[in-house]
Amino acid sequence: MKYEVNITEELIKQMELIAKRSAMQRAQSAKWDIDVAAFYFTILILVIILLYYDVGIWIVATSAITGLFCGWLMGWIKGKQKFRNFYDEELLKVELELRNVANRIGNVTPDEQTLKKRHKKIE
Repeated sequence: MKYEVNITEELIKQMELIAKRSAMQRAQSAKWDIDVAAFYFTILILVIILLYYDVGIWIVATSAITGLFCGWLMGWIKGKQKFRNFYDEELLKVELELRNVANRIGNVTPDEQTLKKRHKKIE
């Protein structure tokens, strides 16, 4: 009996790790969306305009570096937010899958409505 509990705990840990990796990959690809791209394009236009009007290189360089940093910061914040959402979604999938497997074995009857209420923040 104790051996079965250890296997189940290890299985849950492995599935959580897989969920974390999947959520991380999804968040990495989702953080650079159209808003960040539009911001970078705006910074490029600003730099071109400043150079066209012969503004000092130190002002142009400072503006460009500040804009690049702000764009990176926007992407990083969005990535963290997306990761939390995707991680909760992946954990819900794992939990439902474990409940489904347990239901097929016949040991547990899943209450999916309770799971969906608990993970309501995903939507």
